[in-house]
Parts: sequence; structure tokens; C-alpha cells
Amino acid sequence: MPLLLPLLAQITPVQPLPKKTGQPPAPQVEAEAVMAPVNALFAAIAARNGEQMRALAREDGNIFIAVENADGTRKLVRRPFSEFFAMKPGPEKYEERLYDPAIEIDGDVALVWGRYNFYIDGKLHHCGYDHFDLVREGGQWKVANITYSSRTTGCEG
Repeated sequence: MPLLLPLLAQITPVQPLPKKTGQPPAPQVEAEAVMAPVNALFAAIAARNGEQMRALAREDGNIFIAVENADGTRKLVRRPFSEFFAMKPGPEKYEERLYDPAIEIDGDVALVWGRYNFYIDGKLHHCGYDHFDLVREGGQWKVANITYSSRTTGCEG
């Protein structure tokens, strides 16, 4: 068994999360409610408006970034949402596109998972998979944490 552990540690899943994996399909209205803060977060990133982001996420949340460099080296970076909320307008135009996300909901907990591309000034900058954890508080969905992979190679346009 010890011989398998190093091999398993090198395996990186590449298949997207299958749709409708755990719970019965969420009604369309509920899926739209979960996606509302995610889409609004993308709009806030495009506007580079940290205060707009603050209204969509929990103050105690984190961002985890699994970076895969072109040379194959990897690192995991953690950033508290407070750094995210400090974003200020700048000269570059940011745009993030999320493709065909899986949405899972169980009571007041939800996740959104999907492939994304991130563009700066209209040019593809990096890509990967986004994973948003959401919680419903006081009837409103908020982003609790964001985890995403980030690479500059193998991106689909």
C-alpha cells in the first residue's frame, strides 16, 4: 500500500464535476438565486469594486488558489476576503467567464463548480475551474469561500 500513495498524490482530476451528483435537481428559481451572487461577483470584479464584492460575500471567507505554472510546478495560495474587498479600480479591463456550471443545493448550503477563463483587456490571461461555497443567511445567498485552479497553458478560448 505505501507504494500507491506517491502515485495517488500525483493524480490530478481533469473531469468536470458531474451534474446532479448529490441532490435532486434544484428548481430553476433556486439555481438562479444561487448564481445571482456569483454573477454579481463577476460584475464587481469587472468593475474592480471591492466594496461591491463585500456585499456579496462573508467577511470571514477565504480564497484558495491552486496555481499550476507552465513548468509544472504548483503552489497553493490562501487570501482572506479582506484582500479581495480592497480591490480598487485600475486601467485594465477584467472579465471572467464561467462555462456550464454545476449547481448543487442542500437547504442553506450550495456549491457552484465550473470551468472558467479570465481575460485582461480582452486577452486570455489564465483559466481553470472555479468552486464557490455559498451559504444562505437571512434568506440571502452569500459566497462563503472561493477555491479555484489557475493555469496559463491548456486554456480553451
